[in-house]
Amino acid sequence: MNRPQLPAQAGELAEKPVIGLAVGRGTGPEVADVFERVLGTLTAGRSHAVTIERSPRLYHSYVSLRTERDVARIKALTAEDADHYERFCREQAARGTGAVFRTAINAQSLYLVRQRLRAVKVDLLTDAGRSLLLVRDQAQGFYTGTNRHAPGEVTRTMTFSREITEAVVTYALRRARREWPDGRLDRIVLAYKFHLLDGALDAWVTELAARLDVRIDLFQPDTVNRNLIAHGLPERTLVVAGNEWADIMHVVLLDRFGSDRQENRCTENVFLDPGTSGLTEYQTVHGSADDLAGQDRVNPVATIRAAALVAERHAGRPGAVRATERALRALDERGVHTPDLGGRHSTTAVVDALLDVLDAPEADGTPKDAALVGGA
Repeated sequence: MNRPQLPAQAGELAEKPVIGLAVGRGTGPEVADVFERVLGTLTAGRSHAVTIERSPRLYHSYVSLRTERDVARIKALTAEDADHYERFCREQAARGTGAVFRTAINAQSLYLVRQRLRAVKVDLLTDAGRSLLLVRDQAQGFYTGTNRHAPGEVTRTMTFSREITEAVVTYALRRARREWPDGRLDRIVLAYKFHLLDGALDAWVTELAARLDVRIDLFQPDTVNRNLIAHGLPERTLVVAGNEWADIMHVVLLDRFGSDRQENRCTENVFLDPGTSGLTEYQTVHGSADDLAGQDRVNPVATIRAAALVAERHAGRPGAVRATERALRALDERGVHTPDLGGRHSTTAVVDALLDVLDAPEADGTPKDAALVGGA
């Protein structure tokens, strides 16, 4: 079957776009193959096809590290993975790469990199006219700590700083203006365990809010939870949160906003370190799923969505997100799902079905998605 070619767009990238790809163990190789297939289809017909720059290292998952059965060895491999992935991201940023897609890797390696590159995770949740922009601070706090081992003991050390706090909040406000260009923002909430920091975080936020002339409500995580249960959230709310709270609450927020299942979602990580500015990392929300490795059963929906975002935002393919969501709805209507969603289809079968829908012409012979413009 001949694939329809999405029409060339005005201002299409003059140079061949490069997309980074970092692969972890577990189901990482299968997820990476899905990403490459879908991205290749969505970018077909460009005068300059997308180039995938794959990291040469296969990074560890937590499960693969556990096979080492030696704490010192696990710590050494964790550091090696972190150092390698940090170099890969810096190299990609230096060459002008706009996006990296990363499959799941061991959390401690990943958060060492996020601390060094000053990462924030961005997730826009919408439902019935309400919008929640969740910006997760991955650059400081418990998740970014380093470990020192002694017999029968682990000491984890972490840092908060005024500079990073201001960088995270300032980026969140800038991102809110991008998501809501009319300028209306009903509430800004920060969720941190600030009572543990001797008033330092409170003072930094108060000073920053005064300087920017905005109201910022700094709450303990449990207070945010009580307010969410008792009052809900205004129509447009920006929440900047330490990962200690945001990681746990993500599923709850998805449920509150009627959004898709966590396993079906992708998300983006933005690096605030000046050496990697301009590089965005995309990932699935689900983990490495080592128990499914090699079985062709991993849910590909989040990866498909990540490929669509990369195609639209970084490879000059307006309409890629909209076309992909239409194809995913068609699969839902046909009951084409992997077993975790109650279906009987393999990963490959789901992706094949999706690409068939993207390929299928309308009755008049016009490619189904040839005219799609814009995007989510």
